[in-house]
Amino acid sequence: MAQDVLLVDDSEFMRNLLREILADEFEIVDEAENGVEAVEMYKDYLPDLVMMDIVMPIRDGIEATAEIKNGDSGAHVIMCTSIGQEEKMKKAVKAGADGYITKPFQKPSVMDAIEDVLA
Repeated sequence: MAQDVLLVDDSEFMRNLLREILADEFEIVDEAENGVEAVEMYKDYLPDLVMMDIVMPIRDGIEATAEIKNGDSGAHVIMCTSIGQEEKMKKAVKAGADGYITKPFQKPSVMDAIEDVLA
């Protein structure tokens, strides 16, 4: 059975890229453009995995990850980060992120990160 994934990124291009990478092996339940939507959609779907961008409008991925983890300590969140965001990544790990991938995404690194988190 395919595992459910919620895609969270303010860039439609990045969400489309992730959807293409994941489509063969995962069910994309929905897509959010900011952290507020991400938290609401997490509660609605309870997906197996959240692919969360760090830098977004309204509420960033770090705050959204913390809120999701506070509500569900078993949630799995992989942060999507740009090169040079090491400080934000440290904050994301403190917020409960389980792993991360770096843009631009490559399928092997995305699948490795997911395998590490869901194994």
